[in-house]
Amino acid sequence: MAALPAVAATPRRTRSLFGSDRIAGLDLARGLAIIGMFAAHTLLTDEFDWVDASTWVDLVNGRSAVLFATLAGISIAIITGGRTPVDGVPLVQARVRILVRAALLFVLGGVLTALGTNVYVILEYYAVMFVLALPLVRVRPRRLFVLAGVLAVVMPVVRYMGASALSLSGGQPSEIGDLTLTGIYPALVWIAFVVAGLAIGRLDLASRLTQLRLLVVGTGISVLGYGAGALLVTAVGRFDVPQGGAYAEDWAGLLDLRSFATIAPHSGSPFEVVGAAGFAMAVIGLCLLIARPLRYILFPVAATGAMALTAYSGQLVALSLLGRDYWTQGSNNAAIFWWLTVGTLVFCSVWTLLLGRGPLERVLTSVSRRAAAIVARPSGFAQPTASIGDEPERSDRAGSIGVTHSGWRNT
Repeated sequence: MAALPAVAATPRRTRSLFGSDRIAGLDLARGLAIIGMFAAHTLLTDEFDWVDASTWVDLVNGRSAVLFATLAGISIAIITGGRTPVDGVPLVQARVRILVRAALLFVLGGVLTALGTNVYVILEYYAVMFVLALPLVRVRPRRLFVLAGVLAVVMPVVRYMGASALSLSGGQPSEIGDLTLTGIYPALVWIAFVVAGLAIGRLDLASRLTQLRLLVVGTGISVLGYGAGALLVTAVGRFDVPQGGAYAEDWAGLLDLRSFATIAPHSGSPFEVVGAAGFAMAVIGLCLLIARPLRYILFPVAATGAMALTAYSGQLVALSLLGRDYWTQGSNNAAIFWWLTVGTLVFCSVWTLLLGRGPLERVLTSVSRRAAAIVARPSGFAQPTASIGDEPERSDRAGSIGVTHSGWRNT
């Protein structure tokens, strides 16, 4: 009993990061993705090679953004009820919150793009992915996993054929075409990561067995995707595929096997998509496993993950002040990376301990909650006591880029 006063004296916002593996683990994964994105945006890396440790930093390229997209899917699952999807008015409110956040992210993404950095801003693509995921929030986890697998294999083919057909016709993609088909984060391909995250978010993430399965299965999927892709790269290198072959002239560019014989980051091949999805799943499982035993050591990373939107936007502002010349051969990019990373970790840790939710996260939460609260009023519904728009502070601490962990409950 003597220890009770000390526990009660602990600030609630600090306990919210330390007190739950699920929330702290997801924050930790998001914080790692932020740091990985800093590295991808500043460091000049050589192509990844297992036998050369000096190239391992190349793992951050592409996979950090994939981890974000997968975590966004988990957050969508949480905001719509976690293991038990909500229904009725709470479901409508949850969808409104996600739509409002998508709209705000789209606007913010445009502002950050206008800064003129060397970075491909992901927020506008995120907004489209959130909208695409909304019809799936009531689908069962097993079906979501199957759907994610199908999308990972099929949509890269659809994307390539669509982009190739557009190129052959001499047309130029519109803005929506860029966001969905031809851009660096094409939503029609990357929706596979969000759907996989949505499926993960419907699981019992407090269970050690679930966490271990995510780590083991994710590792297996990653090895399968990247391994099969590497074998195909070797095969295509040995047996060169002709441009035309036996295909009709108009289809020559569409059915060239070499376009899928790659596992390079952002290539969008089925092998890269499957491998990256498995990598993200494994990282999430690992972070959930180590969040509690290492919670004090890893607190700065988790705090950064809890303020992911603020941290992500802040690094783009910082890079815009440096100018485009920072990303040139011979520049001192390692120093830029470390100043950016250490500065962000310190800032986010202090802000979280003193003020709680990050500044941009506060705006998204406030605006989306207000919009969701209006939904029930015109029809005369009473505001539910356990509404998606009225969660305790604790369940909102692990906010992702644009989506907070609203509705998450400890069981």
